Amino acid sequence: MSVKNCEKLEKSMVALTVEVSAADFETAIEKAYRKQRGRIQMPGFRPGKAPRKMIESMYGPQVFYEEAVNIALPDAYEAAVKEQELNVVGYPQVELLDVGKEGFSFKATVAVYPEVTLGQYKGLEIPRAEVKVSAADVTARLKEMAERNSRMASVDRPVEKGDTANIDFEGFDHGVPFDGGKGEDHDLEIGSGSFVPGFEDQLIGMSAGEEKDIDITFPENYHESLAGKAVVFHVKVNAVKVKEVPAIDDEFAKDVSEFDTLAELKKDVKAKLTAEREEAAKQAFEDIAMEKVAEGITADIPDAMVDEQAAALVENFKRQVQSQGISYEQYLKMTGVDEKAMAEQAHEPALRQVRMDLALAAVIKAEGIEAADEDVEAEYARMAKQYGMEADQLKKYIDAGMVREQVLRSKAIAVVVDSAVAVKPAEDGEEKPKAKKTAKKAKKAEDAETAENVEAPDGETAPEAQA
Repeated sequence: MSVKNCEKLEKSMVALTVEVSAADFETAIEKAYRKQRGRIQMPGFRPGKAPRKMIESMYGPQVFYEEAVNIALPDAYEAAVKEQELNVVGYPQVELLDVGKEGFSFKATVAVYPEVTLGQYKGLEIPRAEVKVSAADVTARLKEMAERNSRMASVDRPVEKGDTANIDFEGFDHGVPFDGGKGEDHDLEIGSGSFVPGFEDQLIGMSAGEEKDIDITFPENYHESLAGKAVVFHVKVNAVKVKEVPAIDDEFAKDVSEFDTLAELKKDVKAKLTAEREEAAKQAFEDIAMEKVAEGITADIPDAMVDEQAAALVENFKRQVQSQGISYEQYLKMTGVDEKAMAEQAHEPALRQVRMDLALAAVIKAEGIEAADEDVEAEYARMAKQYGMEADQLKKYIDAGMVREQVLRSKAIAVVVDSAVAVKPAEDGEEKPKAKKTAKKAKKAEDAETAENVEAPDGETAPEAQA
């Protein structure tokens, strides 16, 4: 193998022109012959026993060329990449240039890890809001607690807006049931907008035990098989339910907490809200700081890096959808979105994540950050506590290399955040920086995904199925 040319192209692409010698090609041809001879029929010879020269004489010397190229090319490509010390990204596009008795040549075009120039990453001025918790905030949280402790009670009256109707339903297109249009014992909050427009409103006034047909026209932007179609749903109301919310008083405090009085509960709620908001402010500070660093880098990012990240985001979303009991195909059907649209939607967040990854790698390099073995063990211990398991058990699910990478990234983030200067946020009417997901958050999601047998990963959830 010899590299005849290594040409740098735009967007961190490299074109390698590689030649494979006659000797190396001959070795590959012999391997191809031994691999294929059992499938070649020759008069006077049992299968697999025909000599190579006789096969080549009958079918031509090129009979084994294609298979030989397939055998020799991957090793030649890997050797060329190593020789040129390229940090490649993704898979190459390969063009066979010439093949014959004297060997063959090919051109491999591949993306490489881009050169990254850091902008400012220390001493950044980052807005940080003052944490405040008002009496109204406490009241709102108590109302949420009361809502969570509410119960559904059946009532003997017709359905009203805001009620929950337990229904059986089945949809028909010209008398024929259609996929996804049937449900039984389904609780539907009237006015929630979770079903097709017009469906919920037509349940108002129905009583338990009542059945009727409902005429519905699907929106034009619905899944193509039903978009704009007029269908009929046969609906039966099994029960009419209302939510009973408990009064917020001393008795409520005793029921939902370890406190005896509402005053004590309010004090505890305020303390927890303060802690939550302080943590949120801290995270927002970090997010904005890291986003500034990512925006400040200069790099010729190859499309392959973004495409690979986008594909990973889509795959992660597929798993999230499936964890909700909905197949990915069902989700696409319900939302009217196709695979191409999903990939397009993933492109922007993928680009942001790639820039974040490049920025963090550049900070790690600039600061000479290292992850000692004790750092890795400490991170394992932290994650084990998070997942509620022993560190040794966690090591079966998460590779040490991934944990070491997380340590490096966390240290890089700390360099940026610890040196940043908190400033007063912009006043209303002024442009405010937007916090976006940091690499630290993304890495946490990856850890959860890797340990999915330990705990389901956090993330976006699929919407409820609609009629």
